Amino acid sequence: MMLGLWSLLLLWGLATPCQGLLETVGTLARIDKDELGKAIQNSLVGGPVLQNVLGTVTSVNQGLLGSGGLLGGGGLLSSGGVFGIVEELSGLKIEELRLPQVSLKLLPGFGVQLSLHTKVGLHGSGPLGGLLQLAAEVNVSSRVALGVSARGTPILILKRCSTLLGHISVLSGLLPAPLFGVVEQTLSKVLPGLLCPMVDSVLGVMNELLGSVLSLVPLGALGSVEFSLATLPLISNQYIELDFNPIVKSIAGDIIDFPKPTKPIKIPPKEDHTSQVTVPLYLFNTMFGLLQTNGALDMDITPELVPSNVPLTTTDLVALVPEALGKLPPGQHLLLSLRVKEAPTFTLQNKKATVSIPAVICVLSNVTKKTPEELFELNGVMTLNAQLSPSATKLHLSLSLEWLHVKLASAFAQPFEASRLEEWLRDVIRAAYVPKLNADVDVGIPLPKVLNVSFANAALKIIENAVVLTVAS
Repeated sequence: MMLGLWSLLLLWGLATPCQGLLETVGTLARIDKDELGKAIQNSLVGGPVLQNVLGTVTSVNQGLLGSGGLLGGGGLLSSGGVFGIVEELSGLKIEELRLPQVSLKLLPGFGVQLSLHTKVGLHGSGPLGGLLQLAAEVNVSSRVALGVSARGTPILILKRCSTLLGHISVLSGLLPAPLFGVVEQTLSKVLPGLLCPMVDSVLGVMNELLGSVLSLVPLGALGSVEFSLATLPLISNQYIELDFNPIVKSIAGDIIDFPKPTKPIKIPPKEDHTSQVTVPLYLFNTMFGLLQTNGALDMDITPELVPSNVPLTTTDLVALVPEALGKLPPGQHLLLSLRVKEAPTFTLQNKKATVSIPAVICVLSNVTKKTPEELFELNGVMTLNAQLSPSATKLHLSLSLEWLHVKLASAFAQPFEASRLEEWLRDVIRAAYVPKLNADVDVGIPLPKVLNVSFANAALKIIENAVVLTVAS
């Protein structure tokens, strides 16, 4: 079998990626050329979408191109297929077109040179009797434009496809010289009709993968996130850069538009053979803004919600601020009403992620009554550390209370120094409020789904106003 070459020219854009600055609030994905090559290779092996388009794939080893596939027994060139038996050559048909090995080269500012290496085998009955086995080199060249679909996703469109038949050799049997011309003419007519639709089908699989980035990603009870291209795709000599605009919608379907940062994000360079996604601060603030808007950050804390070692009675409170209780008897249960009336502020800087949550904390007594009595009200700010960890398609958060600062807003009895309550309040919030917060943010920050790249084992780096995930290809 001879070695063939298929070349596809993918026109991705006429500009190179930005020099490390993300001007918008979007999610920036830099997909290494290795990931593009793997996606194309997988589509040829016989992904489910390609199988549905082109027919049964009998095995992974043979894939689309083996016996029972497009070109093998039962395929287009086999007995009973569209092309059937080539009568001039006594039933010559393509028996084997080995699964191509994919290699590609990115051309900055122009496109992608993609090569699919294969071996083609033709079998038939020789004109002088006996089995005739031939091998031929084939070069299929296609030009594919990359654009943005009406849905806002990258899309590949086949613009031109042609084939060039190379050297033909006889592996077994006899083929008189005059019939070589018949072989060349027949294959020159047949191959474009076979291989160009295959290229189109491969692009169809790629477009399915690229189009999946627009799928709605649920944010639990908060709403959803949908990604669309903010700009045309850009290309360097090692990766394709996609700037996605995350569209956040409420559970009712309304677009949520929280304030956006004014300064561009400076993105670190990407190493070769890695893919990178940058998650902007905007998505973190949007998540907590939705939580606040929906009332998910509010909570009433009763004694049943805290462990026994965390005091929540007037007896315990009188030791800290006796002037706040007036003539209330000891042993009364307390209720903490925590309300967040302003949007929290998420911060990404100095390799650290934190969120500040302003809260109004009302402490009430006689929780068993229908109308508990307010003892005092505090204005506070909670500062929580956010531990970030990636999964295949999301960035997850785990919160822990770092600090709490409160000031007295009003008192039922006498004014007092509110700072004396901070340690007690921190214990209550750690025991009851932080677990609720972690349950609320468990949905995570969605990542754009590009060519099925998984960021489960990505290295995580916190930069100013963004999180950068990097995974080896």
